[in-house]
Amino acid sequence: MTYEARTSHAVARIGQPNAFGADANTTIPDESAGPPATNFSPPLDTGSPTIVALDLGTTLGWALRLSGQVMSGTESFKPGRFEGGGMRYLRFVRWLDDLWRFAGPLATVHFEEVRRHRGVDAAHAYGGFLAQLTAWCERHAVPYQGVPVGTIKKFATGKGNADKAAMIETAKRWGHQPEDDNEADAIALMHWAIAQEAPR
Repeated sequence: MTYEARTSHAVARIGQPNAFGADANTTIPDESAGPPATNFSPPLDTGSPTIVALDLGTTLGWALRLSGQVMSGTESFKPGRFEGGGMRYLRFVRWLDDLWRFAGPLATVHFEEVRRHRGVDAAHAYGGFLAQLTAWCERHAVPYQGVPVGTIKKFATGKGNADKAAMIETAKRWGHQPEDDNEADAIALMHWAIAQEAPR
């Protein structure tokens, strides 16, 4: 496991090649850098439920709240040159199993619910990932919830049709350093999910 401090940003990046897969990238807000420049700042709570937020796709964006800390990253499930198209789904399930072993039992899985796709291939890929995810959740008795894209974007930016740049900028204001819009969408979904929790 390698650590790379990035003091110029309010995050520390942790490379965990064996945690969720060979290409996992993980960002965790650095609490010592002060609160993020936003009104939303979930308190550190080691008793908070472990939840996952996913932006499903061949390049997966994910966010995980574990012991009150939110970490996030991306994972690529693009098939190799000599692999069949189904290999992406096998690797995705293996990644979910690795996540379970790393984080322990999950309280809830939230995923971005996409109703319209730009192409047939994207729609087929999304459907495959969704089928694998929901079957995995059923098998492990983990509650899951799809959240419409517009709901996530409006929560994060105030606009239900916000573009990728706006989502990335919002994630940065929250103290994260997303690699791309997939990670930024997962971060926004995580913040939405935390905001829905009933006060304890």
